[in-house]
Amino acid sequence: MDRIWLSSPHMGEKEKEYVAEAFATNWVAPLGPNVDAFEKQLTTYLNVDGVVSLNSGTGALHLALEILGIKQGDVVICQSFTFAASAFPITYCKAEPVFVDSEKDTWNMDPALLKTAIDDQVSKGKKPAAIIVVHLYGMPAKMNEIIAIAASYGIPLIEDAAEALGSTYQNKACGSFGSVGILSFNGNKIITTSGGGALTSNNAELISKTRKISAQAREAVPYYLHKEIGYNYRLSNVLAGIGRGQMEVLPLRVEKRREIFEFYKNELSAVKGMYFPEEPTGFFSNRWLTTVLFSKDVWEPGTNEKVRVSLEKLNIETRALWKPLHQQPVFEACTAYNNGVSDELFETGLCLPSGSNTTRESLNLVVSEIKKCLV
Repeated sequence: MDRIWLSSPHMGEKEKEYVAEAFATNWVAPLGPNVDAFEKQLTTYLNVDGVVSLNSGTGALHLALEILGIKQGDVVICQSFTFAASAFPITYCKAEPVFVDSEKDTWNMDPALLKTAIDDQVSKGKKPAAIIVVHLYGMPAKMNEIIAIAASYGIPLIEDAAEALGSTYQNKACGSFGSVGILSFNGNKIITTSGGGALTSNNAELISKTRKISAQAREAVPYYLHKEIGYNYRLSNVLAGIGRGQMEVLPLRVEKRREIFEFYKNELSAVKGMYFPEEPTGFFSNRWLTTVLFSKDVWEPGTNEKVRVSLEKLNIETRALWKPLHQQPVFEACTAYNNGVSDELFETGLCLPSGSNTTRESLNLVVSEIKKCLV
């Protein structure tokens, strides 16, 4: 049987045209007309003042920390329940990650625990230099509360919207809230440029700084002059052509992923002890990945792994929820403020095949096999 993927790339009709245009005009180097057009699309869609397209979401997050002046010895608060790429760039700056656990409604950073963490760090003489909040699996975080807390302490907020392009909070696009926002266009995201990312901001100075240091920090003179350290994080004009075509179908991709979520919910919610995360009022998730929990009150420990293994034998890809960063060996020496929420999510949750090109036949098979596994 052909493999049913968790979230594979889904091309539209226009991507080839824009890529062919890059070849026809010999714009196959970094930067170029496709890059300019792609950034304009993102700027308009997100309703932000500026976007810089880059070669990865991780690179975007690294530059976000750099332009905010994060340096060796600084404390940066990061959501614990997320992919490691949300925290790795903190270490690139030789800063110290401090992890904050999730709340149960959205699975994102717990505002009350965030305040506790800040107060505790301040009491130790380590006022955090930045906060990284993540919209996990496309579900927006509780931004009003988190923004208010960050503002009350004067701490810049970095919004990791790598999984949340197309999601909104109170009718405002995710990726447009923070001092800086970041996006990812990795192959498994809701739209892709094969590999790529972007940095967003409403601060023109930060956008200008990002644009400069992402291109080796060259000064605007007719020879190679460098007054600061730069990076080679630019996006290829060829890949930006893919992004242009993908942006044209983004609303369709969001609609399809939300349909897939509703399909799973309708087919499996009747199974006792299976729960799907709901959207709080004012929250709109792109449902990048459909996730499900197997209640400890009904199912024995490890049921999520039992289902994963059973489906893998049928060539169906599923995946455990993110293992919290405070459980990761690479971060074992870091301070963490935990409440047990992300630990339980990891122990009981599973991501189901959610790609917008997943067929109804495949979805029916996934549901059927999950039911069989749980009998």
